[in-house]
Amino acid sequence: MFIPRTTLEQWRVLQSIVEHGGFAQAAAALHRSQSSVSYAVARLQESLGLELLAPEGRKARLTEAGRTLLARAEEVLEAARRLEGLAATLRQGWEPEVRLAVDAAFPTPLLLQALARFAELAPQTRLQLREEVLSGADEACIDGSADLVIAARVPEGHLGDVLIEVEFIAVAHPNHPLHRLGRPIEADDLRQAQQVVLRDSGRMKPRDEGWLGSPRRWTVTGMETALSMVAAGLGFAWLPRHLIQARIEAGELLPLPLREGQRRKAPLYLIFVQPELAGPATRQLAEVLGQTVNRT
Repeated sequence: MFIPRTTLEQWRVLQSIVEHGGFAQAAAALHRSQSSVSYAVARLQESLGLELLAPEGRKARLTEAGRTLLARAEEVLEAARRLEGLAATLRQGWEPEVRLAVDAAFPTPLLLQALARFAELAPQTRLQLREEVLSGADEACIDGSADLVIAARVPEGHLGDVLIEVEFIAVAHPNHPLHRLGRPIEADDLRQAQQVVLRDSGRMKPRDEGWLGSPRRWTVTGMETALSMVAAGLGFAWLPRHLIQARIEAGELLPLPLREGQRRKAPLYLIFVQPELAGPATRQLAEVLGQTVNRT
């Protein structure tokens, strides 16, 4: 069995000497005597049979071998730091992993802001993120494949709070035939045009939602794909305002002048899948999501 002849402590001392520019400075930073710092480096070099530091005036510089080995040692030191951080997290009862399922209509910029903050607060907790459409988020609650869910509905047997309300707008390319009608658009007009819709990602009980009156439908799996198709003039769709506002302002998309139903609002709920088992990391993520939304 392999037993290392060097220790993490010795490598940390060498790293500190390089970081702080000398033995005395490293000793001060590590709250140790200078003699103990010198001894640690001497033992390290002796164990390896290599010179890692070469004197240069009152300072010491890394040799070529020292530079190569310290670069690898720093990776090991960082891995050790993460390992101990994980142990501290587990000691406090924080989960090593949180599973988050998010309805595709939730604004991506807000999600990224929340996750960046969560990474600061729970750096040792892994995250599994799934984007779902319609009943896919419901199923994440029902089958327990997520710990926290942002969904358009609260499945039976669960509780949830409204996190955000998303506005959907019927839009098409400015040159789309529907815009050339020059009058308020009726449902019969929509039935003659091609509609772009999102496929439900759920498998147990997939559902349809919104107006689906056109027999000419293209079904896609992603919100960005639907947006790209509509922007290319391949159809019309109801899309989230936050996703299309910039394109509307740029004249790349134009809201359809529907006589009724041009806009609709849909709440998204934040749901703890098993609230009685939700740990500190799951609750911290939920809190961060709520804070992020409330700041907008």
